Amino acid sequence: MQMLPISLSRFLLAGLLLAAGGCAWLRPAPTPILPPDELYAQGENDLERRRYLEAREAFRKIVERHPNSAWAPRARFLIGEAFYREAEFDKAVKEFETFLAFYPRHQVADLVQYRLAMSYYDQLKPIEQDQGLTVKAMEQFKKLVKEYSDSRYATDALAKIDICRGKLAQKELWVATYYFSQGNPSAARQRLEFVLKEYPRTLVIPEALYTLAEVNFAEGKSREASELLQRLANEYGFTEWGKRARQRLPRASPDALDRAKR
Repeated sequence: MQMLPISLSRFLLAGLLLAAGGCAWLRPAPTPILPPDELYAQGENDLERRRYLEAREAFRKIVERHPNSAWAPRARFLIGEAFYREAEFDKAVKEFETFLAFYPRHQVADLVQYRLAMSYYDQLKPIEQDQGLTVKAMEQFKKLVKEYSDSRYATDALAKIDICRGKLAQKELWVATYYFSQGNPSAARQRLEFVLKEYPRTLVIPEALYTLAEVNFAEGKSREASELLQRLANEYGFTEWGKRARQRLPRASPDALDRAKR
């Protein structure tokens, strides 16, 4: 085999080296792995500027690349917070639940539990619609009060539990009124008695008592109806339904009206 001249061999070798170097030059440089504190600051900045997608990307890098860092728990929470602020409540719920599964005693766990409850609460429906979200919100607020009783969010959670209970009571009363208007007093009675038993401190009690009295009248139970009207007049006379009860009592029973006045 004929050998190439030395000068030509050197020329070809130099060309190959230059080509290899050129290929390396064309390749993009590897993306550096930023430390977690820098990623966290970047994510916080994006979150404040409402760049929620970018914020989640920064926080997710902390969770994936620095899972054992002190920044990882808060980063996981803020992934959910970014979804929450975007009203992506289902995705927010998943992130908050994941946080609580991994870090139930973390210093921001009470806040995460509160945000989880609010993810349901912010979706509450009118009473004519299904109240499943109301039930879920109430359950999560109750969990907050039970698990994190010293939390700064416990007082607000208690107030929102009362609101949820009120909505559930309103739903039962609405259904009862519908049954009664459709000529089904027995079904209405079950709902009304349930309201009086399970939601005794809600604002719908006066209307529930009045409606139950009307149910009794419809079923021919005048004495029971008059007793309910009397109770309504005595205990809730300042309400619209209490005033209606006083007006209804003379037609129901003169003796009951005398007792109501006393």
